[in-house]
Amino acid sequence: MNRIRDLREDRELKQRQVAELLGMSQQNYSKIESGATDITSEKLILLADFYQVSVDYLLGLSKNPRRD
Repeated sequence: MNRIRDLREDRELKQRQVAELLGMSQQNYSKIESGATDITSEKLILLADFYQVSVDYLLGLSKNPRRD
C-alpha cells in the first residue's frame, strides 16, 4: 500500500501516530503498509477521511486523489 505510506511520509507522521488514529498497534499498521496484511474497509475509510482522499486513490484504482 504505497500510497498509504507515501501520504503518511508526506505529512511527516510516524507509523505509531497513524496506528493510534486507527486504534491498532504500530506493528499491525506496519504490516498494512508493507502489504503483509489487508486493511479492513472501516480502517480504509478512516484513512481516506484523515488524508482527505478517495478510497479509490488509496487502493490504486484512481490516479486522482480528490473525492468527487
